Amino acid sequence: MWLETQIFCEDLESIHNCKSIPWDLLRNKTFFVTGGTGLIGSTIISALLYADMKQQLNLTVVALVRNLTAAREQFAPQLKSSSSLKFVVGDVLRLPAVEYPIHYIIHGANPTSSLFFVQHPVETSITAVQGTDRLLQLAREKKTEGFVYLSTMEVYGHPLKGRKVRETDAGVFHPLDIRNSYPFSKLLCENLCYSYQSEYGVPVQIVRLTQCFGPGVRYTDNRVFAEFARCAIERRNIILKTKGNTERSYLYTADAVTAILTVLLKGKSGEIYNAANENTYCSILEMANLVAGNRDIKVEIKEADIAESGYADTIYMDLDTEKIRSLGWKATVGLLEMYQKTIKVMTGERIL
Repeated sequence: MWLETQIFCEDLESIHNCKSIPWDLLRNKTFFVTGGTGLIGSTIISALLYADMKQQLNLTVVALVRNLTAAREQFAPQLKSSSSLKFVVGDVLRLPAVEYPIHYIIHGANPTSSLFFVQHPVETSITAVQGTDRLLQLAREKKTEGFVYLSTMEVYGHPLKGRKVRETDAGVFHPLDIRNSYPFSKLLCENLCYSYQSEYGVPVQIVRLTQCFGPGVRYTDNRVFAEFARCAIERRNIILKTKGNTERSYLYTADAVTAILTVLLKGKSGEIYNAANENTYCSILEMANLVAGNRDIKVEIKEADIAESGYADTIYMDLDTEKIRSLGWKATVGLLEMYQKTIKVMTGERIL
């Protein structure tokens, strides 16, 4: 398990030392986290528990999980050392009664697979919108102090090449493109968050994440960065099914967590914040060459029909992060280091 690695421990210490997070504000607070067994959610939970241990914050973290046995297994190291982690069994569409007081909600539960978006567009939309509505109802009921909704860069549609993308920009989507079930539903969720803030006074911030990865990515993950990592580990050439023209920035998992917590504690209610490492901006082809060059393998382009795979069309997503950086946050891990750490954990490093 990646929770047992030296790199994971180093990441937790790095998050704890992040100067843009006023940890003392979390003393005696309770968090409710959805998507807690996912890559970002599990790191958020672990980071909160680590800070609680280091600073005696008297925190409680409540994770919404669908499978209690699997969750207990995944968080076994934390459960051994802390009594601050609690589980509520259910999902965002069937949200059970939550008996705990809730001060902060981080809502990250959502499908992430492009293939799922095209094969299950109805479920993609319903899970996002109805699930977010239920969480916002919970926030209103509990009179929470903060609610962060984790959105996506895909809401920007197809920005022009060479142009920085800011939070005030708006995307354009064709309603008859089935894959747009994902960005359409995320946009609607953003509007729903703002509506709850405007009508009911629920304090909500939105974080639009670029593509995030790091230690903890499953070996079988079907996203392109995971395939590149597998190729590096297995010493086989990287085969691109497109010309690799899509350009975007990336964000290391631990940096994503510090961004989310910074916005939660220092961001303005009703505002949107981009989160990315602008220094990682590159094309898919450039990223493939970076990984291949570091592992002494080759990149081959063998174009194929990818319509049924759910991959998005070519995009140029150069997110501007000036707004979140004004809160004191900054990304710390570059693209090559992201791969080096991810690959090291995927190959089975352990410390426990």
